[in-house]
Formats: sequence, C-alpha cells, structure tokens
Amino acid sequence: MRTSIATVSLSGSLTEKLTAASLAGFDGVEIFENDLLASPLTPEEIRARCADLGLTIDLYQPMRDVEALPEEEFGRALRRARHKFELMRRLGADTVLVCSSVSPHAVDDDALAAEQLGRLADLARDHGIRVAYEALAWGRHISTYDHAWQVVESAGHPALGTCLDSFHILSRGSDPEGIGDIPGDKIFFLQLADAPLLAMDVLQWSRHYRCFPGQGGFDVAGLLRHVLRAGYDGPLSLEVFNDVFRQSEAGPTAVDARRSLLTLQETVGLAAPPAPAPPTGVAFAELVTPDAAPVAAALGALGFARTARHRGKPVDLWQRGDARVLVNTGPAERRDGTRLAAVGLEAPDPAGAARRAEALVAPVLPRRRAPGDAPLEAVAAPDGTELFFCATERPGLPDWRADFEDVAPPSYDGEPWRVDHLSLTQPWHQFDEAALFHRAVLGLRPQESVDVADPYGLLRSRAVSTDDGAVRIVLTVGPAPTDDTAHAQHIALATDDVVAAARSYRAAGGPLLPIPANYYDDLAARFEFADGELETYRELGILYDRDAHGTFRHCYTHTVGRVFFELVQRDGGYRGYGAANAPVRLAAQHAVRGFTGG
Repeated sequence: MRTSIATVSLSGSLTEKLTAASLAGFDGVEIFENDLLASPLTPEEIRARCADLGLTIDLYQPMRDVEALPEEEFGRALRRARHKFELMRRLGADTVLVCSSVSPHAVDDDALAAEQLGRLADLARDHGIRVAYEALAWGRHISTYDHAWQVVESAGHPALGTCLDSFHILSRGSDPEGIGDIPGDKIFFLQLADAPLLAMDVLQWSRHYRCFPGQGGFDVAGLLRHVLRAGYDGPLSLEVFNDVFRQSEAGPTAVDARRSLLTLQETVGLAAPPAPAPPTGVAFAELVTPDAAPVAAALGALGFARTARHRGKPVDLWQRGDARVLVNTGPAERRDGTRLAAVGLEAPDPAGAARRAEALVAPVLPRRRAPGDAPLEAVAAPDGTELFFCATERPGLPDWRADFEDVAPPSYDGEPWRVDHLSLTQPWHQFDEAALFHRAVLGLRPQESVDVADPYGLLRSRAVSTDDGAVRIVLTVGPAPTDDTAHAQHIALATDDVVAAARSYRAAGGPLLPIPANYYDDLAARFEFADGELETYRELGILYDRDAHGTFRHCYTHTVGRVFFELVQRDGGYRGYGAANAPVRLAAQHAVRGFTGG
C-alpha cells in the first residue's frame, strides 16, 4: 500500500520535511497547516515541489470546530472552510481532515452535527474535496471513532467520510473491532501512531509522546488488520506529535518512520521483505583506539591473548575462548578515546541478513576490500555502530578470520568464555529508533524499557536479545542531549566462575571497580549467603542479583577511554542484567573517575 507521513512528524522547514520524506521513500505527505503558513513558498510552488520529489499531497489538516455550533458560529466556520478549500485547490490536495469540535460553543446534538457536516461537505464537493471527519480523544461531545462514524453515517453525504486515527482510538481503550462495521469506501483516511503506555492527560499524551508504530505499547497492527478487513485501500499515513522528533534531524527521523511502516506492513501481511534470521552469537566486538597500550593491558589482565593481525589493516585480534575483541588503531572519524565501534554478529545467512537490512531502509555500508578479503557486509545502527554479518567456522560460508594472520595460539584454560552482552550508548533522540532497528532489521526481541538512577539524573535502558540469549544488547541513553558522549559503553564477558576470574584479573594488575561497603550491608539484609561468600564479594567488588530463574554475579573493570569490561556469571537461567545494581555501579564509576557510565 502507499505510505504517507504528516509534515508535523518531522523537524525543519516545510521544504526540508518534504525532501526528507521523499528520500526516505514515502509516496505522499499530509500537509500540516502551520507548516504551510510558515513557508515562504506559495501553494502552487509547494505543489510543484512535491511533484518534483515524487510526493502526492494526500491530506490537508486540520480544520477545527466546525460542527454542532450555533448558526452564527457555523456561518463563520463555513467562511473559514471556503478559504481553506480554495487554498487546497491551489495546493492540489483533495481531502481535508476535520477534527471533532472542542469549542465551548459546541452543543451535544448529533443531529445538528450531522446536518452541519453535510453542509460543509456540500461546500467541499463544489471544490472537488472530500471531508474526513475524525474523533479527537478529547473532543467536547464526540470523542470515539464509533460515535464519529454514527454522525457521518447519519449525514449520508458522498463527500463526507471518516478518518481513523490509531492514537485517538487506542488511547481511549476503544475496541477497534467495530471498525469492521464501517464500509471501506467511507474510511477516507487512516492515521497511524504508537505511544508508550502512560497514565496522564490524553491531550498531553497525544501532543508530546506519540511515536512510530512498533516503538510504543499500542496494538497498532491489530487495529490495522480491522481497517484492512473493512476494505480500506488508501494510504497508510503516520501522524506523530513528539518533542524529540521535532528536535531531531528530519532525514534520520523520516527513515525511522519509513522503517516502522515497512515493519508494520510485514506484520499484517502487506509486505514480504526477506525473512528475519536472528543472529546466533557475537563473533567479535571491535574497539577503535588512538592508543592500543591501555586496551592491550586490560585484555591481557583478563586473560586474552593477541592471536592474529589483519593482513592489510592495523587491527589485532585478541581472544579468550569464544570471546573475541578486535583492537583497531587505524584512522577514526572521532578521536575521542577508545570506543566500541563495530560488532560482528554470527549470521546463519549473512547475504540474506544484508538483503533484509536494505529492504528495511538500512543500506549496506560501502567498504573497500583488498583482493582476497572476506566478503563481509555491514550496516550502521542508529548510534553509528557498524554491525557485520559474518560467519565463524560455518560450513559453506567464508570465515571472517581468513583476513587475519595468526601470531599466537588463542588463550584457553578449559573455561568457555564468550560475550554475554554489549552495552551501547544511544544518541538521546534515537533511543526508540534503536529499539525498532534492532527488532526489525536484526530480529532481536525488545524487553521493557527501564529507568536507572544515575548520580546526575536518570538513564533509560532497554535490552534487545535473541530468544535463547545468544545475543544480548543493552541500549542506554542519558537524561539530556549533553550527555551523549559522557556515558560509557561496555563489553560483558561470561564466565563460569566470576570469583576466580576477578581474582585472576586483579592478580595480573587489573584494577576492579571498588563498591561501597554500604551496598554489602544492604545485600546482607536482603539475601542469605554461605559463610564467607559475602566477604568474598566485598573484597572483589562483586555485585549480586537474583530473579525467578536464577542468580547473577558480576563485577567491573576501570574504564579505558569510553569502554569498560564486565565479568558476569549467570546461574540457573537468570535472564536480567543486574539492573538493580546499576545505580551503585554508576556512582562508583563517578567516584573513581568523575566519568558517567553507560
């Protein structure tokens, strides 16, 4: 189906919004009246600009407070409407959105509302325009979609239909099953938006917290199925009021919006991009650093060995068991210390994973390859992290390690170390986009978002993972835009014996993050431990957590650049990440370095 986006969903001037929508692949736009009023272009020039960009103007909106009014007030509304219809003729738009009235002059009289909407539709038809009537969730007398449809049906005018808006329907808890009672040809327009589940005034919820489908808690896909079964064949259009989106660059936001619609269409069977093939593990984590010595010291203390060197690039492979870290000392766009720049994901079908990414508006990154280099494909996550689709010892697929020359055997002491999870700091305005990206493009399952107390604010955190936990990524974002570069990334390494691993790291000269004694006093009050167990944790700075499935023990190294390591031991099927301990860890990192951890 055709896709559209309301200009109110994007930041910038009207010209910038139109360009972003076109480049993201939308077929059309809704022109929000304020965007037109603020534009220096005439309606004819806007129409021509849209045509040049390959965009149709699917809707002009909004028209407010026109029904169930005293006759004098309605006369003024018709005069406004006449002017708008003439403007729409110049613009080339043939459908106008009329919102249910919030005017204090409106009366609770459905018959009057239907009669006046019919007269408005008469005027609209004379200008070649259709009226799509929408129930605002906070409408004065009409606030539900079924009530709005009753009024439209009563009016019985061919130029009058209804507009369905997923936010207005789902925020009120209305049952969308009744949409099936509306003839498809009377659904003139469909607006889609998601939202987090919040307990707040619905108007403020709508104006500030909408998001794209798949980023909130509404069953937008279920609603869309009802609309399609009713016979609707118009565009799928996004109308999202969101403070973050309005402050973000229009181009990436439009791409995020387009990806959300593609994913939604896949969910309801309207589109069939290459099927998701979730990764089966982490092949490597790549650190970019201007100085390899501190990174090498930390990895050496952790028991990693430098096992190989890339044939044509200044990249070393460090390995312990199945945990692999690449250390890249080549030129970097940002010289802001050591950072986690890329992740290699074990892909059952690397080429198929790349095709799916491209179908979901995540193009494969251009790369220069030397003759004989492994054909690795990579895409960029919203935070800029490069994600490689690769294979390690998989029959029939090229092994990414073929690009490296061995320099030493890997370190292996019988314990199967691996990457347990990665923590990636997100730009403040792309947190929801990142969750959707990892779900849609990589096939990872998002968990609920949580807030974690930082000494200077709150961190938002959301984990995405495969069902079996083979790949776990924690997405974090700070409390304000200025915190983007302050929060560290980290690599969590799974071990079967965190106490032994911590002792070994410390004996090799590696500094462990000290944890305040007050934490262990509280731990003793909450849990029972074997004799000497809690003292061992106190000595090594090991933190402890428990859920319904098992226990979790973990400790941290000091930070190198923007990266630190975590040693973790999961027992009994523990599913979390020690989030209850995060405030203590963050405060300890502040105390050690004055640095905000991610």
